[in-house]
Amino acid sequence: MENLRDILAKNLRENRRRLGISQPKLAEMADLSTHFVAMVELSKKFPSPEVLARLAAALGIATHELFAVSPSPESALERLHQEILSDIKTVLIDIEKVVEKTVEKTITEQYQGAKNKSCKNTSP
Repeated sequence: MENLRDILAKNLRENRRRLGISQPKLAEMADLSTHFVAMVELSKKFPSPEVLARLAAALGIATHELFAVSPSPESALERLHQEILSDIKTVLIDIEKVVEKTVEKTITEQYQGAKNKSCKNTSP
């Protein structure tokens, strides 16, 4: 399990890179020193709540997002697997209903056809 400083450092760096801005630019936008931003990204410093809010605002995210923990690739794959299985079950149920209706319709049509044929054969 990552510690809070490492989570913050990772999220700060990833969000900054996602926006395509440098550490100096982020520092300027948040009214901080470049050295301080670099130290936070290296897990060497931990900002105050006020500074966290300024960093988040500069990145265009909510402050709590600086502490979001991304799921591991394995858990993300497992979640995707479960979603796919659920979708497959839904599709199979839908297919089963279509097949059932088609079979009922075919049987009904064949019964009606056979009934009409027998009525014609018994007519003078």
